[in-house]
Amino acid sequence: MRAVIQRVKEASVEIEGQIKGKIGKGLLVLLGIEDADTSEDIEWLSGKIARLRIFDDENGVMNLPLTEIDGNILLISQFTLHASTKKGNRPSYIKAAKPETAVPLYEKFIKQIETELGKPIETGEFGAYMKVSLVNDGPVTIVIDTKNRE
Repeated sequence: MRAVIQRVKEASVEIEGQIKGKIGKGLLVLLGIEDADTSEDIEWLSGKIARLRIFDDENGVMNLPLTEIDGNILLISQFTLHASTKKGNRPSYIKAAKPETAVPLYEKFIKQIETELGKPIETGEFGAYMKVSLVNDGPVTIVIDTKNRE
């Protein structure tokens, strides 16, 4: 799994002219799933995101996790995070999981991160054409890949 995590003042996702998900202060998480992903990847990544200390404390130091600022998550599935650009100029998405594999993992990820946070999150819709809007805070953008755990 690969996640692009953006600290936001607000974010929303629109599908066919309707707002599907919207948050205030929190994290916009773009999530890419590949065939090799497992439940272990879900548990590790959701825990990492929930505990990521990237919000300012009283001294203006990035030291607080989402749970301590009462923030929210907007989760968007994004297969293009697994694009390969090694050959030519047209990306290949061969590493991105097909829907029959990705959808159950995506749904399990939602449940797991909600458990980590102790509350529901907002989401887009898997496979839909979405318009994502955000006000990046900082900006703070972090990329995490479960296949390259640091």
